[in-house]
Amino acid sequence: MTERSALATAAAIRAGATTALAETEAAIARIEARDGPLNAVVVRDFDRARQAASALDTHIREGFDAPLLGVPMTVKESYDVAGLPTTFGFAQHRDFTPTEDAVAVKRLKAAGAIILGKTNVPPALSDLQSDNPVYGRTVNAHHSERSAGGSSGGSAVALAAGMVPLEIGSDIGGSIRVPAAWNGVWGHKPTWGVVSTEGHVFPGTDGARTVLSVCGPMARTADDVEAALGVMADHPLAPARLREPGQWRALLLTGHPLAKVQASITGAMDAMGQRLSRAGWTIDRDSDLMPDLVRQSAGYQDMLNIAMSRQLPVPPGKQPPTLEHWLHLHDEQARIQRQWRRLFERYDAVFAPTTGMTAFPHDPTPLGQRRLDIDGEDTAFLYQFNFPGLATFPMLPATSFPIGKDADGLPIGIQAIADLYADRTAIAAARVAHDLIWSDL
Repeated sequence: MTERSALATAAAIRAGATTALAETEAAIARIEARDGPLNAVVVRDFDRARQAASALDTHIREGFDAPLLGVPMTVKESYDVAGLPTTFGFAQHRDFTPTEDAVAVKRLKAAGAIILGKTNVPPALSDLQSDNPVYGRTVNAHHSERSAGGSSGGSAVALAAGMVPLEIGSDIGGSIRVPAAWNGVWGHKPTWGVVSTEGHVFPGTDGARTVLSVCGPMARTADDVEAALGVMADHPLAPARLREPGQWRALLLTGHPLAKVQASITGAMDAMGQRLSRAGWTIDRDSDLMPDLVRQSAGYQDMLNIAMSRQLPVPPGKQPPTLEHWLHLHDEQARIQRQWRRLFERYDAVFAPTTGMTAFPHDPTPLGQRRLDIDGEDTAFLYQFNFPGLATFPMLPATSFPIGKDADGLPIGIQAIADLYADRTAIAAARVAHDLIWSDL
């Protein structure tokens, strides 16, 4: 039942200390022992996983090697895996079974990973909790009465509960970063376009990739996230900026003009900023290069709503967006992106909340009407999407990582945002900050 990281698992198999089949059996045993009350791994493919692991062990004896050699993992339910259902959380798609793996799944398998099954999501991948009529509700790994996050909620819980060392999610409104933050694990939203989304589409469709939406890795360590990103990426990514400990430059953004932030999160970020400053980082709290976040929010919310409603009928009394308006949004996106890129000429990373609160209590209220109590203040839930949108609208990479816990013992996660295609710099900045924080605890 040992819970190795993905890279440690591959290294142990490579060294002959264990086998792919043994690691697969151990992961299956962990799922069977731990998943019952969590309900994270909702599609199980254990027999085929055992067969794949046994075949891989034969190839290893013949000299085969790969980055994720024998690593047992699960994948988000919305990824196509040949022979397994892809429902996107909809009962009407319960019987949809693809015949081909998603590109990301193919690449992970080619890199030596063993797929054990699929993890839970909300319907249409459109909520920050994972509950649907096909598979039911997934609960937070740290508190059963709190949300697992979404839409990659099952993915984050499978990691946080130690069932598997590696997962893949998708992100358009924080769907990788938010569940990672709320369960105390790592999640990386890549630069838009870096990872193929082929095979991660609404059941039965085969159109163009969705604007804003990306596929990316989740894990319990930064090194595993970076390794999986390298396997999944369509092309090699630039290495992280080389910085000595005292050369890092970061902007610490602890709030947003449109969204409330829990005091425990701002407190944890302030403490992190002080720790980084003592280590020699240049930490600024504001910058004249920062884009107008209210204007950015308007563009993001508009583009997100259009993207997420593409498969739905136009509500009564509403007019569909015009082509002129759609092109205007892309112009706004380009302008905002240029402003962020100028900011990153000065800074290596921007640290910001992943959301303004830790995991909230389960709430069936429709997303548009849902309310939050943040430190006694009533606020609209939808405002919280402004934090994931910081990186999503300008198509930037962002790594969510844990920096502490609140008074209820719930994980606090924040995101490190970096320049376009500087994915490895985002991960590196998060890694250095994380290691400094936790070395003091």
